[in-house]
Amino acid sequence: MNAPVLVINCGSSSIKYALIDSDPQAPRLEGIAERLGSEDARLKGKNSAGDRFNQPLPGADHTQALNAILERMEGRLPAAVGHRIVHGGEHFTQAALIDASVIAAIQTTAALAPLHNPANLAGIAATQNVFPELPQVAVFDTAFHQTMPPRAYRYALPESLYAEHGIRRYGFHGTSHAYVSQRAGELSSRGTGGWLTAHLGNGCSTSAVWNNQSQDTSMGLTPLEGLVMGTRSGDVDPGLHAHLHRQLGWSLDKIDDVLNKESGLLGLSGLTNDMREIEEAAEQGHATAQLAVEVFCYRIAKSLAGLSCALPQLDGVIFTGGIGENSPIVRRRVLALLPHFGFALDNDANEATIRGKEGKLDSASHEGPQVWVIPTDEEGRIAMETRHCLETRV
Repeated sequence: MNAPVLVINCGSSSIKYALIDSDPQAPRLEGIAERLGSEDARLKGKNSAGDRFNQPLPGADHTQALNAILERMEGRLPAAVGHRIVHGGEHFTQAALIDASVIAAIQTTAALAPLHNPANLAGIAATQNVFPELPQVAVFDTAFHQTMPPRAYRYALPESLYAEHGIRRYGFHGTSHAYVSQRAGELSSRGTGGWLTAHLGNGCSTSAVWNNQSQDTSMGLTPLEGLVMGTRSGDVDPGLHAHLHRQLGWSLDKIDDVLNKESGLLGLSGLTNDMREIEEAAEQGHATAQLAVEVFCYRIAKSLAGLSCALPQLDGVIFTGGIGENSPIVRRRVLALLPHFGFALDNDANEATIRGKEGKLDSASHEGPQVWVIPTDEEGRIAMETRHCLETRV
């Protein structure tokens, strides 16, 4: 299939899109329709020449926004639509052609991702309305991690909670971990092998990948488990919820809100969830900013060390995501906490590898585990999986 694929990542009030050609060198048309349903709704993006646009869409809903996106495609009509779906539960181990049964299965997992799956379903409905003749494919964040063994995905809870209610670890950021680990296999002399991947952005997760298959990951039933993130706490004592309820009278909704929206880097620093601003404040001696950086990096290193248990051998670590790709400070501090792993960071290469650069950060003569920065391409991965799904269907 040589025609472009339209990749859609739909939120409750936004549509992020990218029109991706089968030729990786072809320019992408991409952007975001945001604040949908309000008078401030607008469509922002860039055209094939790289020029930026900002188009007001007052009061637009998802369908109207998609029609505006269609007008920005410069005549390059897609052959298919690939949808990012956050949670596929145990139903999906790979991308799936969307039909009534797939939609029903996504609906059954909505309770596991109440902020995401309903919005993803709204995006499917709106896209089917605008492109009724095009095949639509669902690509799941959780699918890549369905190769995890039970020892990695099961919680130590009563069997009935798993068997009857699907309470287990699922993992997220699957398209990112899949893309960067596969890319490392192409770039590195080590091949596919054993890689620790660190997707670090406003949302953060790590994964252990062996021969392009996820063996374990830091996120769990929901995207709250695991690392410190922009506004998410990551791992806390499971007894914290009961403690906050008893001591402060907080409701479960209040606790959930605090852990998801008021914690992480924002909560630790008391300043912001933006690592760039936190690093600047830390360099100027701001104590809680310094603490935020320290906790953030320590928890990443601790997670990577733990995940190494899932790999028969360790060929290297990969940093990706907005922070992973652009923060030499974070990369340096994380690796400094793992001296026994034998990483050999080249400081000059580390400082120079930012702003979307791809590169190996240790010396060519180093024979131990390698260090890579690989900018993620989740949209490209979704387009690739969409094409593969359509080309292999019976």
